[in-house]
Amino acid sequence: MKISHVVWDWNGTLLHDNEIVLAAVNEVFVGFGGTPITWPAWQAAYTRPMRVSYERILARLLDEEEWAQVDKLYHDRYDALLARSALADGTQDVLRRLAESGRTQSLLSMWFHDRLTPTVDEFGLTSYFTRIDGLVAEVGGGSKADSLTRHLEAQNLDPAGVVLIGDVVDDAEAAQAAGAASILVSTGAMSRQALEATGAPVAGSIQEAVQLLS
Repeated sequence: MKISHVVWDWNGTLLHDNEIVLAAVNEVFVGFGGTPITWPAWQAAYTRPMRVSYERILARLLDEEEWAQVDKLYHDRYDALLARSALADGTQDVLRRLAESGRTQSLLSMWFHDRLTPTVDEFGLTSYFTRIDGLVAEVGGGSKADSLTRHLEAQNLDPAGVVLIGDVVDDAEAAQAAGAASILVSTGAMSRQALEATGAPVAGSIQEAVQLLS
């Protein structure tokens, strides 16, 4: 079946926020008695569930109370710096061209829904998407798999005609679990080597990712 619908990831895919992600991550590590790390070090540690990523750097397990503290520290700092982030190069043009091709598009993020929707709107992108879903839980960091299934079901989409474009291994795993295809972009939280290990196509930009659709 031809791809008729694209599900976009947000952070690290359509939103270029690597710098503020690293600043927020380092807020956590310093707050827990550690030292700041580099972006490549974070890419090497990044996994889902997110809690494991922090445990790798801190070299110890986190209990539920500590994980809630980590999540709050991270998001408080991230939100404070959000105005410094920008859309990935060419986002408006890519979304417009996809719409003109006759394909529909939606947005699924594991960022909090009540922060996601106004941010997407501020960037002037809301009209491109048939549906926008973010995280509704109080603490984040989990897999996207169940969220993707619900996202597709809510739109009555056949997964066989859907591709998810994201920047982490969890995006590929979520798509596979839902019966959809995936294309990964090496612009976000994980190294290209880690992305290629999934077997999904890997692109260097969202423009290249969309070219792979044909």
